[in-house]
Amino acid sequence: MKLHDLHPTEGSRHVRKRVGRGDSSGLGHTAGRGQNGQMSRSGASHRPYFEGGQIPLFRRLPKRGFNSPNHKIFNLVNLKDIEVNFEAGAVIDETVLREKALIGKHSHQLKILADGEITKVITVKAHKFSAAAKAKIEAAGGTCEVL
Repeated sequence: MKLHDLHPTEGSRHVRKRVGRGDSSGLGHTAGRGQNGQMSRSGASHRPYFEGGQIPLFRRLPKRGFNSPNHKIFNLVNLKDIEVNFEAGAVIDETVLREKALIGKHSHQLKILADGEITKVITVKAHKFSAAAKAKIEAAGGTCEVL
């Protein structure tokens, strides 16, 4: 095969329709838009998801629930993750957790949850603790500091 033998696959390339270039072209007069109506006019378009005047899908579906504008989002960390990733005597806060990639880059508040067990004496600094997590940390001899 040489460069002069290369050609696109049959049917993959189409000749562009040149509409509105005279009646004898076959696409003159109304240029494929039909006689009348909104879409025959210049500049005509529909908004996204317009269904031709039919009640749109987002209005046909029932409304459910409530989204609170004051909803707080927390970075959640379980005790089992702290147990695996930290040594005894460690001071754990947001920056340390970010370095170990246990929480994301978003600046949400930090909450410690009680999934798993903790056996090491550690100091945890967070915005919130679940009651069970606080009890487990303190039972192991650690401390919980609320920011």
